[in-house]
Amino acid sequence: MSNEPSNSALSNSLSVHYMQPEDIEKWDQFIANCSDATFFHRAGWQSVIERAFGHKTWFLYAEVNGEILGVLPLAEVKSVLFGHSLSALPFCVYGGIAAINEQAWEALDQAAQALATELNVDYLEYRNRETQHSDWPTKDLYVTFRKEIDPDVEKNMQAIPRKQRAMVRKGIKAELQSVIDQDIDRFFFAYATSVHRLGTPVFSKKYFQLLKEVFAEDCELMIITKDEKTVSSVMSFYFRDEVLPYYGGGTDSARNLAANDFMYWELMRRSCEKEYKTFDFGRSKRNTGSFSFKKNWGFEPQPLHYEYQLVKAKEIPDHNPLNPKYQLFIKAWQKMPLSIANLVGPHIVKKLG
Repeated sequence: MSNEPSNSALSNSLSVHYMQPEDIEKWDQFIANCSDATFFHRAGWQSVIERAFGHKTWFLYAEVNGEILGVLPLAEVKSVLFGHSLSALPFCVYGGIAAINEQAWEALDQAAQALATELNVDYLEYRNRETQHSDWPTKDLYVTFRKEIDPDVEKNMQAIPRKQRAMVRKGIKAELQSVIDQDIDRFFFAYATSVHRLGTPVFSKKYFQLLKEVFAEDCELMIITKDEKTVSSVMSFYFRDEVLPYYGGGTDSARNLAANDFMYWELMRRSCEKEYKTFDFGRSKRNTGSFSFKKNWGFEPQPLHYEYQLVKAKEIPDHNPLNPKYQLFIKAWQKMPLSIANLVGPHIVKKLG
């Protein structure tokens, strides 16, 4: 396999390369200033995905005279059960090409399609916020929820619909406390308990440790406690003027205490005080519990455009819990002891992407 993408179809002045360690700083400088880029375009995802899951990554960038004009982070996932994919980017809600002009965008697109053919994958996937390939098959399953944060804390509270606001106040009345943690243990306890209850395989603790290590102060752990006992937790990412609560969960007592409601309000309140401008509530599948929960906060769903170039596959993948063929698996997983689920889960989920 060649060390660099083919540039034969590109102009003489623009070239496409694979990111090397010496390119990381200028890659992230580009990401910080490119309007199409998201937290999930950051160079650190290469290290996280390779070290946590062992997947091969291909982080492409287009440049002219040493100046980056576009990037495309890709990762290859091979699985006997779930197929062989090249995706931008697995384990991330957003991805695809981030570029400042059409020439760079097209160069990266050509390079990705050539790589997908060379690797002989089932499909190439872009996880876009906007339509890019109207002629590619797409999955109308996911939406995202994003909303501006008002500079005034109380106005944010009043913007929450009445019934949901009552749940937040219930958590406040229960005298719940929020603390920022540097260690992964309390977060992982609440998160793993929650996903097990839902019948979903858990990510490894190593994965979360790497996220915290790689993204440092831009990856925050908030723990909600009652009488100094952990009841819920959330891992959030910070990018430019946005806060993105990404992984979260609660113990069995969280619901009665309205701990998750209180937790997301605390994150919004703290973000407001730190002058962040956008609260990104993240991805949900249509017509699910998390979809309804976020709508109850007054957020409106915005469709995500997951587009697929089918290389070997005849149809787009359907590896989500709503697929009826996974229902027996989910029910069995819920009955499995938590300790065993935490041991086995990471070996399954790393193949899903």
